[in-house]
Amino acid sequence: MTGNITYDAVVEATFNIIKEAETILPEDVVKALETAKENESSDVARSQIEAILKNIEIAGNNTIPLCQDTGILIFYVEIGRELNIDFDIKGAILEATRTATQQVPLRPNAVDPITRSNSSDNTGEGLPDIKYDFVVGNQLKITVAPKGAGSENMSTLKMMNPTELGSIEDLIVETVLNAGGRPCPPVIVGVGIGGSFDKAARLAKSSLLRDVDDMNDDEKKILARINSLGIGPMGLGGDTTALAVHVGKSYCHTASLPVAINIQCWANRHASVILGGEE
Repeated sequence: MTGNITYDAVVEATFNIIKEAETILPEDVVKALETAKENESSDVARSQIEAILKNIEIAGNNTIPLCQDTGILIFYVEIGRELNIDFDIKGAILEATRTATQQVPLRPNAVDPITRSNSSDNTGEGLPDIKYDFVVGNQLKITVAPKGAGSENMSTLKMMNPTELGSIEDLIVETVLNAGGRPCPPVIVGVGIGGSFDKAARLAKSSLLRDVDDMNDDEKKILARINSLGIGPMGLGGDTTALAVHVGKSYCHTASLPVAINIQCWANRHASVILGGEE
């Protein structure tokens, strides 16, 4: 069944979540920033978080992008196994991306990696990055997560030796330390442990979609180490270098220990829509 899921419905819904993600920060991230402001002991750090919160307010009130770097678009598409989609979902997402580039508007960020020629519409070979998964049910869920380059460029991946298991935490903290103020902290740190070379990176990036407050004791321990670095909001010092650390894990080859760390700036933008499921 497809219910009311049509090509045009997917285009419209995808455009709407792109617009939402680019202009409205998820409530859990806003609350984490407000809490960080209250807890900051540094006047300079507190003023930086106040500026960030004002930025968020202005963007939301005027429906304009939160950041001049509107990123490249990462999509997560969950397709219910009971659905029989008879149209091109990728084509619908590409059309929505082109429309959003013109109407939100989005900065055209997609370029050929070698010639650096710009497609001018945020599409091109391999972009947007669309990840598909098949799930139970008759719904189609689409999530978009715009990813800016400032924080993405601070990310890392290391194929560790299994004997280095005890060094994973140090690698995470060192990655944030080496990034300093460049990824526009306070950051959210996504970590992928296990899988393969590419799966570790995918785990790290998808971990950024979790609610900021959803952390276990191990993640909170790493967060405390990161915040003890004193990098602070926008790298100007303070108690809040990161808002969260989220770790995703997967079984891996017995001879491997891939570890990926994906840094996300304070603008942890993402939005989702669910289509279908009524019948």
